[in-house]
Amino acid sequence: MKKYLLIIFLTLSISILAQDDKPKDGWVNSGVVGLNANQISLSNWSQGGDNTFSWTIFGKFEAVYTKAPITLKNNLKLSFGKTKIGDADFITNDNEIYLENVLGYDVDWEVTPFFSNTFRSVLGPGYDYSSSPKIKTSAILDPGYLTQSFGLMYDKLAGFSTRLGFALQEVITSDFKHYADDPDTHDEVESFKFETGIESVTKAKYTFKENIQLESQLRLFTRFEEIDVVDVRWDNTVTAKISDLFNVNLNVLLIYEKQQSLKTQVKEALQFGISYTLF
Repeated sequence: MKKYLLIIFLTLSISILAQDDKPKDGWVNSGVVGLNANQISLSNWSQGGDNTFSWTIFGKFEAVYTKAPITLKNNLKLSFGKTKIGDADFITNDNEIYLENVLGYDVDWEVTPFFSNTFRSVLGPGYDYSSSPKIKTSAILDPGYLTQSFGLMYDKLAGFSTRLGFALQEVITSDFKHYADDPDTHDEVESFKFETGIESVTKAKYTFKENIQLESQLRLFTRFEEIDVVDVRWDNTVTAKISDLFNVNLNVLLIYEKQQSLKTQVKEALQFGISYTLF
């Protein structure tokens, strides 16, 4: 039942992003899809190594509605990719859906009161390939993270915004209950977790050298129950445009979430890509 409710929520949220029939002076929409890939092929190569091929498909969509004093910003990020080394099977190297809605109400202050809602999960099955055989660690909507936050936001500078607020977070699981389980309840394994705390989200977008752009987003979340433990998600992408269609991009994603892993998780990808602007 929880999964069906979550699917309905996602459908409603994504439908907001797809609105094209709104007045142009109210809605400003943008959407980019692309393919990143790299490949190495070896034949009679005495220096060692093996054939490799990696690909990632992605989509970034934004819809912003403005009608004073209200501003509604919607962002959706999708990415999925696989890697193949030699004769081995393809393994997943990227797997994410991230949806964010931020509603601001301008009251002529330096800061703006806001309400936000975010959802994050994976698009397909995730595996731990360090074991043999591989171990399944996640699936679509399992786990699924929902966070609602309200507080104050500063977004007066072009390409920069930061917000801080009281937050509610829900963790929904099905098969992989350890993401939501409370270790203090030894006689029960929970599939749902509700947390309260403080959330901070800071975004920056900077263009330099005309064809090079940096995008960075830092999210921090701390629970009132464990105020000294901070979840960190820091997503950074540098994109260098070669032409209107081709680009080279470097993505570095750093994640620390105690419930997922006691160690900091880092993903780094340097790829040649093709991107196409839909609207």
